[in-house]
Amino acid sequence: MLGETNLAVLLKSMKPVLRDGEFVFCTLSPGHFNELAVQPIGQFQEDEGLTLILKREQADNLGLQYEYISRMITLSVHSNLNAVGFLAAITGKLAEYAISVNPVAAYYHDHLFVPTEKANAAMEALAELSI
Repeated sequence: MLGETNLAVLLKSMKPVLRDGEFVFCTLSPGHFNELAVQPIGQFQEDEGLTLILKREQADNLGLQYEYISRMITLSVHSNLNAVGFLAAITGKLAEYAISVNPVAAYYHDHLFVPTEKANAAMEALAELSI
């Protein structure tokens, strides 16, 4: 299953889904991560520390600090990791609406983290792209 690479097909069939709950980005040292019973939906090791994407409730329960509170939008189309221009089109459209976005590309789908208060506007902007 290689996924779709055609930009027109990707945009027309992206079917965005606004996920329940709020998500936050936290950073920890690798040692601190090993001490916690944490289940991130995403993580990435950077030179400065380990970035975790967590449900907001989980971060609150663990006493972790964060600044950016977001909602997650999953683009349901199975996009190929070699697809060109898909996220550029999406981030460009969201920029037209002054909506910041932190995209995460996974094997099957792309996921967009947008500010909680702009989640509905982001869904409307994405609907414009899929017409």
